[in-house]
Amino acid sequence: MDDLIKQAADDLAAARNVVALTGAGISVESGIMPFRGKGGLWEKYDPMEVAHIDAFMRDPARVWSLLVKDMKETLDTASPNDGHKGLAKLEAMEKLSTVITQNIDGLHQAAGNTDVIEFHGSFARQRCMDCNQIYDTREVDISEIPPRCSCGGILRPDAVFFGEMIPQDAMWRSRQAACDCDLMLVVGTSAVVQPAALMPVYAKESGAKIIEINPEKTPLTHEISDYLIMGQAGEIMNGIMSRLESR
Repeated sequence: MDDLIKQAADDLAAARNVVALTGAGISVESGIMPFRGKGGLWEKYDPMEVAHIDAFMRDPARVWSLLVKDMKETLDTASPNDGHKGLAKLEAMEKLSTVITQNIDGLHQAAGNTDVIEFHGSFARQRCMDCNQIYDTREVDISEIPPRCSCGGILRPDAVFFGEMIPQDAMWRSRQAACDCDLMLVVGTSAVVQPAALMPVYAKESGAKIIEINPEKTPLTHEISDYLIMGQAGEIMNGIMSRLESR
């Protein structure tokens, strides 16, 4: 693994425009449960029952009680880990321009990244369904379920539920960023959720190098990624940044 970490540091040093695509794996070390895979939230709940927009519209109190309330309690105390901090350092070094994230936790922004495309929106914000006012999830009072806006409207996560479209701006900007970069870091994503999983494909087709950081192989590993560094995001990013910063 040390040889691959050195290679990644060399490739990042030579890159002009780095973009990162991140998934749930980068936030696991911050105590945020993934939705998919072993131990994921969808082993506990049927996503069509708690995360579909029709379920929310039919009974927002139930979805808040089963899903959103627990997510809020997790996000209230979660903080960026070394994986997030490593990407923020890359931006500070003027290497990384954009983070495309499938995550809904707001931890990239908390770590210091300034251009974060939230492909699926964010649970770190709540939006009034009547007036569209935005609230920081940490500041929302959940003594009443569902919580309400000052105008009386019901608050909902400012995220994409099943049955809703990916925001067109996020789609367009993600594809543009992927096509413009010369190196893409793919960190902590299973690469099975479309259309986010297409971003490394677009980058590769545009000539970018793809470095994958994941605990296991993904559909990208053999045909799209130039190489895979297998392990936890925080440890690997620490190793890469240590080599970069010592140059």
